[in-house]
Amino acid sequence: MVKAVLRGLAAVVLAFLPATVSTPAHAAETLPLTEAVASLPVATESRDGYSRDKFRHWNTGDDPADGCNTRAEVLLHEAVEPPAVGPGCRLTGGSWWSYYDATVVTSASGLDIDHMVPLAEAWDSGASAWTPPRRETYANDQGAETSLVAVTARSNRSKSDQDPAEWMPPATDVHCRYLAEWVGTKLRWALAVDDAELVALENVAADCPAQTVTYEPAP
Repeated sequence: MVKAVLRGLAAVVLAFLPATVSTPAHAAETLPLTEAVASLPVATESRDGYSRDKFRHWNTGDDPADGCNTRAEVLLHEAVEPPAVGPGCRLTGGSWWSYYDATVVTSASGLDIDHMVPLAEAWDSGASAWTPPRRETYANDQGAETSLVAVTARSNRSKSDQDPAEWMPPATDVHCRYLAEWVGTKLRWALAVDDAELVALENVAADCPAQTVTYEPAP
């Protein structure tokens, strides 16, 4: 009788476990840069059907209550000297370091928020198959430090939608870092690379033996 009761209690507990035990989050992974590059999926890219409007940004950001959109939240997070925040999240003062071109910027209006992997490149590499909400999440991704980067408008517009086979930061001493952030973003979002991009990544990675890539798969 006692055993039967215990078995019954165990069955009740097990029945409730799926509802009360949460699924573990994806763990962050760290790989040597060369290994990370080798783990990227390779596919032919296509820009058919692309429109920037298919990636809604900037939205209300990580904290809708703060009155700032994603762009402003990234600027606040990356400021070397914090700006003053006025009505409507208007930023005045402050300073930022644009690592692409080793430039100090002292006005928020002089900065762009760069998508490490540009929206058009993301589309080409797999985002064309995503739902609109997932593309919005990608375009406003603050879940990884390297997805969105505050840089000079000049360097961002020089980069445009080019991949590392076509463009690298003017500051040559940051090429290993830039490549790691590019590869980490592609791995985070399971985006592919094309053949020319892969060759460029392999060539630069070979000169960065100490560089690692840390990424966490996007939810």
